[in-house]
Amino acid sequence: MQSLLANWHQAATTTLGLFWMAFWAFGLGYLISSMIQVFVSRRRMRQTMGETGARDIALAGFFGFISSSCSFAALATTRALFSKGAGFVPSLAFLLASTNLVIELGIVIALFLGWQFVVGEYLGGLLLILLMWLLVSLTGPKKLIDNARERAREAESAGDEEEIPDWKKLIRSRDGWRRVADRYVMEWHMVWRDVTIGFTVAGIIATFVPRKFFQTLFVGAGSGDPAFWEVLLQSLVGPVAAFFTFIGSMGNIPLAAVLFGNGVSFAGIMAFIFSDLVVLPVLRIQAQYYGWKMALYILGVFLVILITSAIVMHYGFAALGMLPEADAARSLTDREYFSVDYTLFLDLAFIALSLFFLVWRWRDRGLPGFKTDHLNDRILLGLACIAITWLIGGISLPLVIEGI
Repeated sequence: MQSLLANWHQAATTTLGLFWMAFWAFGLGYLISSMIQVFVSRRRMRQTMGETGARDIALAGFFGFISSSCSFAALATTRALFSKGAGFVPSLAFLLASTNLVIELGIVIALFLGWQFVVGEYLGGLLLILLMWLLVSLTGPKKLIDNARERAREAESAGDEEEIPDWKKLIRSRDGWRRVADRYVMEWHMVWRDVTIGFTVAGIIATFVPRKFFQTLFVGAGSGDPAFWEVLLQSLVGPVAAFFTFIGSMGNIPLAAVLFGNGVSFAGIMAFIFSDLVVLPVLRIQAQYYGWKMALYILGVFLVILITSAIVMHYGFAALGMLPEADAARSLTDREYFSVDYTLFLDLAFIALSLFFLVWRWRDRGLPGFKTDHLNDRILLGLACIAITWLIGGISLPLVIEGI
């Protein structure tokens, strides 16, 4: 019993340490994302994404890069762009970029996994877009695309025509920054459940799950030089693991750090990180937007390109001598998270900024409510509440035991 309680406390401490380590990165990324979303309109983006040429796809990738990393927000924006006339391939390029190439994701990956994974994330994200373009061009589902666009137009609000803002005027105005504050709060509101669950699960797995489990699940994990078939199997298992965890891209990073610390190959980890758009809730939302045939088609395309990209990145890095050493991975439970360093001052700065934006939003429009319209929303909210209860209990254990 004492060992169980000690592990509970260790898991909760690890979770809070991971979040403390990453909070400023979230804040910085969401501040940049919020500014971009306020000062660059969807209509301006849509006007540059109407075809399937290299320029349109490049611009779609760029707009995704400066957009939100929340998978569900990216899905909604992609539907809006597609329903208003953006090409199918540029729309998917925007979706892939907005969940794999965004700034805040790179910062968090650097904190937890190292520079090789940041390079792999961005180069791999570009490779995902190129492979998607090639695969869609070869399969050419024109009728399926037309039907999906009609369905998306029915679901999209007819009155969503926005004015293109004068960003130079808006950035100097109080109203512009009020919108940034509102967007910043909503960014956190969209991801807090995924982040809470993801970081809590990472702390639990890092503390309770033995290394042998990962070596069984990811065949070849822990071996210094896995064979090709082992790398392939790990790349296949990565999306399967992500599919059943159904945690967003930001919440998956600490879990990826756990996998890396347990010897999973570079390809397996990259496949796991790339899999945020093939999870069950995303599939269900895509089906609501475009119908099940298109949703399954997109799922198939994304699975093929992410597994291919992970393997290509693995052996490309190996050829250049850039593969990260699994032995160098530090256990998440052994790290020193709370100390007087740059993280402390950056976190305090973004805590102050977040509180300021939250109060501004509260006084202006009230606090955002909890959406429970869909089963996924209710499940995530319930799991997040359980995670918070687990964390409070684990952190409070020493005080409780001392009181007894």
